[in-house]
Amino acid sequence: MTLPENFESLIKEATELKLYKRLIVQLNKDLLYANVDLEFNKATLPLSLKLTLQEEVFHLIQNKFADYLNLLYIVDVSEAKVRNLDGIDTLKLSEDVTFLILQREWQKVWFKNHYS
Repeated sequence: MTLPENFESLIKEATELKLYKRLIVQLNKDLLYANVDLEFNKATLPLSLKLTLQEEVFHLIQNKFADYLNLLYIVDVSEAKVRNLDGIDTLKLSEDVTFLILQREWQKVWFKNHYS
């Protein structure tokens, strides 16, 4: 599996494989496990999904850092990838971390679909 390099290609692949709703279900499951008060409807549009998740990530970084770290742990985002991000601009960091979260969630959905 080759991971998508950007949000647009991730959504395109998920839509083409008819797995976008499963991506939302997986994201909702991990948000619940991480105790983050956010849930997406299966009909949520991709841009709305990205922006809402990014807003929540930004809020967690600014106000609930332990919860932010817990979310990254629950989703299983690569620590090395997060460390390679530029943390000076919190808004840019939240955008990059949001993509890493969606990328990891997509990886989980793809593997479950491909190997089950």
